[in-house]
Order: sequence, then structure tokens, then C-alpha cells
Amino acid sequence: MDAGTRTEAARQLLDAYKTGQPIAPLTSTHHGLSLEDAYAIQLLQIEELLAGGRTVKGHKVGLTSAAMQRLLGVDEPDFGHLLDDFFYLEHEPIPMDRFLQPRIEPEVAFVLKAPLRGPGVTVHEAIAAVDFALPALEIVDSRIADWKIGLLDTIADNASSGAVVLGSTPTPLHDIDLRLAGAVMTRNGTVVGTGAGGAVLGSPITSLVWLANTVGARGVTLEKGHVVLPGSLCAMVTVAPGDTVTARFSGLGSVTARFARN
Repeated sequence: MDAGTRTEAARQLLDAYKTGQPIAPLTSTHHGLSLEDAYAIQLLQIEELLAGGRTVKGHKVGLTSAAMQRLLGVDEPDFGHLLDDFFYLEHEPIPMDRFLQPRIEPEVAFVLKAPLRGPGVTVHEAIAAVDFALPALEIVDSRIADWKIGLLDTIADNASSGAVVLGSTPTPLHDIDLRLAGAVMTRNGTVVGTGAGGAVLGSPITSLVWLANTVGARGVTLEKGHVVLPGSLCAMVTVAPGDTVTARFSGLGSVTARFARN
């Protein structure tokens, strides 16, 4: 794919944000799309958004569960960028009109106290760089019509990023076994998902190491103070105007997202 075609694909995705109209999968309209093309298309969008005054506040890792990797026929995760206007306060009504096809999932968020840059980052270096963990809800969204995504589509679409709600109970890593930490997610009081940290590549720390080394190979550093979402503990579920979603984590506390009624 040449530079002009990459730019065209990035423009299609940015226009989907603005118009609220999803587009056909890029893999169906841009034959020969490669992994490098997909990440280049993601970065072109991020560069334009940064030029417009936005800032990067962290990164997310997607496709961390064995089930999702089997579904898309891949054997590794993907990553995307978290921008400053992605973050909402707990219980603050989240406007629905900024999303096209929102879904939600529970995650253990990491806040970094030191930068991480790969390749070559080890588990102990990743642990040492984490200031604390927070309960989190990630709102995922797709600019691809009907969520008909493959790996390359979701990578180009900034890993289907949407928004983030962070809880307010910081927990040091030595106070919790992230592999065994369980979560129960409810929507309007009804349980809609359960899972544990082991669903995230065996441990959310493994996901953090993968991210640091993968973006590091592309010249990117995970910065001090940034948030990392390492992956969901259970399957994502849809949300609608007026919904209230809460995730309760063993050893981490809880976090609640409220969606405006419009």
C-alpha cells in the first residue's frame, strides 16, 4: 500500500468519527492491506489528532484473550493510543453521541511511575515501573460497520478505542495477585460478565511487557504518568443510553460508568 492509499484510509476512519457513520472493513476495500499498513494508518490518525491539540495519555492492548485471538485467527495482541479526551470520571454521565457502536469491558489499569522502553523490557522491569493499579472500564467502539473486524481493521481503527473510566482506589502491585484477581461486571444491576486477570495473556503484567517491547521497537516509550490498559478480563457487552455499568474487582475495589440518556 502506498502512502497516498494509507492517507486515504486514515481519512475514511477520521471521517467516520466526525459523521457518526461507520465504514466498510478496510480489508474489503483496500486489498493487500498489511500489518505495517494498519499501524501506519493508525499513526496517521493520531498525528492529525495531536496536531489539532489532543495529547496521548497512555496505550491500550487488545486481543489478549485466547478466545478473541482464535476468533480473529491471530496469535498476538494489538495496541492503540489513549488520548486525553478519552477519560471520564466515575458516575459522570458519558455522552452517547460520541460513539458509533459502543461496548464495555472491565480491565485492571496500570499507572506508570517510570518510563518503559523496549525492546528488551523484562517482567521485573515492568513491575518496577508501575506506580499502582486501578479498576477500570474501557468503552470500546468501532468505526467499522457492524463490528465486522479482522485484526488489520481493528489495528487501523486505533484498536477499536473509545473511552475509559478509571476507579479511584489505587492499589500497589505487591498487594494483589493480578493473575487471580477476579472481576464481576453488572449492567443495570444484572451480572453480564465475570473473569480473572489470568485471562489477559496469563497475567496483565505479561501484556504490559508485550506492549513496552512492541511499541519500543517502533520508537515509542511508555511515559511516566501514562495509563496502560492491558486487556479485558471478560467478554465485552453492549451499552445503551441510560445504562449504568459497574465492575467489582477482588483486591482492587470497583468502578462505575454511567451513560447519559441523550
